[in-house]
Amino acid sequence: MITFLSLLALLCLVFLVAVLVMSLWRLVAGRLPGQVQLLRDGIGQAGLWMAFAVAATTTFGSLWLSEIENLPPCHLCWLQRYFMYPQVLLLGAAAIGRWFWIRWISIPMVLVGAGISTYHYVLERFPDDISSSCSTDVPCTTVWIWKYHFLSIPGMAWIAFVTIAVLLLLARRPEPRRSGDIGSAGVEGNLGGPTEAELTQ
Repeated sequence: MITFLSLLALLCLVFLVAVLVMSLWRLVAGRLPGQVQLLRDGIGQAGLWMAFAVAATTTFGSLWLSEIENLPPCHLCWLQRYFMYPQVLLLGAAAIGRWFWIRWISIPMVLVGAGISTYHYVLERFPDDISSSCSTDVPCTTVWIWKYHFLSIPGMAWIAFVTIAVLLLLARRPEPRRSGDIGSAGVEGNLGGPTEAELTQ
């Protein structure tokens, strides 16, 4: 299970790098290639469900590590859980009801969680350089998992938080088809920038 969770984290990391590259591409070129734009639109329409899936998997993974693998969560782990666990309910309701406005509640929460994960990860790497108020019974500097020479529990949590934030920023309502949209013509007309429907969300 630990290997499975770490592989999912790697997959999310690849997704984040791809989004960064495509964002830079669009910034420089002014538009995305047609097939990439179609992929971006598909991710946007499924964005709420994908964000919910990441939150649910992360919640399940954290409970598995503490309850099945018997890895006790430290104080900083609990703080990250406080910002991740509510996302399952928030994003589940948003995906079912297509309530896109919920992302403006979720995004600040996951960004705070990502900040805590960053601090926790640095604390693991440099335990002598940063003071911590964590309990001596369950030190925050304990590295329970270390995969691929860089991935620990707070590292995986950071990736999950940032992935949720990016998916929510990409989330879009399905664009209604116009009478003049035929085949790829409608796609070509949408490559230059955000649509009117996107700007109103």
